[in-house]
Amino acid sequence: MKIGFLGAGNMGRAIIDGWLKMDAVAPSDLYIHSAHQVSYEPYAQANGLNAMDSNLAVAEAADVIVLAVKPNIALDVLKSVKSAITGDKWVVTMVSGLQLADYEAAVGQVPVLRIMPNVNVAIGAGMTALIGNDALTADQYAAGQKLFDAIGQTSEIAEKDFSTFSALAGSSPAYIYFFIDAMARAGVKHGLSKAAADKIAAQATLGSAKMVLESNKIPFDLIDQVSSPGGTTVAGLLAMEEAGFMTSVVKGIDATIAKELGED
Repeated sequence: MKIGFLGAGNMGRAIIDGWLKMDAVAPSDLYIHSAHQVSYEPYAQANGLNAMDSNLAVAEAADVIVLAVKPNIALDVLKSVKSAITGDKWVVTMVSGLQLADYEAAVGQVPVLRIMPNVNVAIGAGMTALIGNDALTADQYAAGQKLFDAIGQTSEIAEKDFSTFSALAGSSPAYIYFFIDAMARAGVKHGLSKAAADKIAAQATLGSAKMVLESNKIPFDLIDQVSSPGGTTVAGLLAMEEAGFMTSVVKGIDATIAKELGED
C-alpha cells in the first residue's frame, strides 16, 4: 500500500515516524509534499521517503492520500488533487474542525476516513479516533484501522464526540507531561536531582496507566488499593483535592473542548 502525505508537519511526521519505528510501512511506500521544501525534502531524504514536487504528484502515486494540512487550506488542497482520486483510492484526514460533510460538499462522494491521533503515535503508543463516511468501504476502514493499530490503540468515535476525544487524547499528553514535571519538581524540593525525579515520576505514571488498561478495576478502585487507612497516600490525596486537583483537571478539559468548538 502506497501512502501519500499532503503536508509534513509535526503530526504527519509523528505518524510516519511511528510507522517506520514499528516497521508497519516501508519507507519506499511513503510519498510526501509540503509547502516548505527546505523542511520536507531533508526529512524525506533522511528517512528514505519519496519527496514529490507537488500535492498532485503525491495523490497520483499513492493508494491512500493523507490530508495533513491546516484547516484553513484543507478543502482547497483536497480539491486540487480530486482528479487523482480514482479507482480504489481513499483519503485519510487528520484536519481538526472539519466534518465529513464538509469534504462531501467540497469534492463529492470520495471515500474519507477521519482520524484524530495524538503525538504518542511517534513511539507506537498513540491513541487514535476513527470514523468513516458512507463512501468508505469496510475493507478500506479495516486497512486504516490496521495502520493506526500498528502505532497504538484505536477507537471508533462518533463525529460529534471528536472534540471531547481531542481533549482527552490529543491535548492531554501536554497535561500529563505537566503532571510528571510537577511531581518531579516536588522530588527536587525534597533533595532529588531533576533527572532522577523525572525518571521516577515518568515510570510511575507509565506503570499506573498500564495498570488501568490491564486491570478489570476502575481507577477509583485502584486508588483504594494504594490507600492504607490513616496512611501517607490518603494524606497526599486529600491535600491534592483540597487544592482543587480534580476540579482543575475537569476545567482544563472543558477549556480544551470549548477552544476546539470555537466557544471561547
